[in-house]
Amino acid sequence: MAAITELIHDYLRHNKKFPHVLCAGCGHGIVLGALIRSIHSLGLSKDDVVLVAGIGCSGRVAVYVDFNTVHTCHGRALTVATGIKMANPKLKVIALMGDGDALAIGGNHFIHAARRNIGITALVLNNSIYGMTGGQASPASPTGSMSTTTPLGQLERSFDVVDLGLACGAGYVARATAMHALLLGKLLEEALTRPGFCLVEVRTPCPTQYGRKNGFKTAVEMYRWYKERAVKRERWDSLPEDQRAQSFPIGVFRDAPQPGLEERYYAACSRVQEKTSCQQSQ
Repeated sequence: MAAITELIHDYLRHNKKFPHVLCAGCGHGIVLGALIRSIHSLGLSKDDVVLVAGIGCSGRVAVYVDFNTVHTCHGRALTVATGIKMANPKLKVIALMGDGDALAIGGNHFIHAARRNIGITALVLNNSIYGMTGGQASPASPTGSMSTTTPLGQLERSFDVVDLGLACGAGYVARATAMHALLLGKLLEEALTRPGFCLVEVRTPCPTQYGRKNGFKTAVEMYRWYKERAVKRERWDSLPEDQRAQSFPIGVFRDAPQPGLEERYYAACSRVQEKTSCQQSQ
């Protein structure tokens, strides 16, 4: 208990009103705890960590932590994070986004941040809905799910965040759920120590906007659903196709780090400077 209290004291801003604005049962607080424990475990200085957040329920997380924080426009967390990382590559830059924030208005930025392999840890909190702005369907809302904008059920196919990250070239791609907090902490530690673009998707419940419209009577039911449906990737690979339809894999999907864009850029600048110096000396 003393260790937990110490973490709260050291990493949270105490001039903010508590309890936080997140709904009871929301998994975002679990993600916040896992992120803080990961940063603490790695011994990172708070002055060297930058948390960039977008708009939505996930965006409120940045308000409470005592790091360098930026609360950006909707969908623009990765653009601001890219600028920060390019300006100061020594900083540990984390872009915290919701599924709508990252994949809808921010989808183009997501694609190209992964393609460029910029050295950012992209943390996507996927609760399958626009929670803060009224419960609209998001690009990650499952087919058939109910929302304020899909009263007949979601007729579109949803994005798979992991598949999208893999297709766009992210060097580290992983997924956990808010129910699997220990696994999430491990994945975050790995992502924070890898070069290049690192993606961690967290499937997290939204009891207020998603759960009530989709047959979940309580938040506990949603967490139980994650526990029953999430399958370690090693086991998932051996499941028959009919069983895969009722579950989803968690764990690490790619761990092939490559130098980030910022590393390649400054290395190129050094080569130009060396060449220029040689020419001038001649």
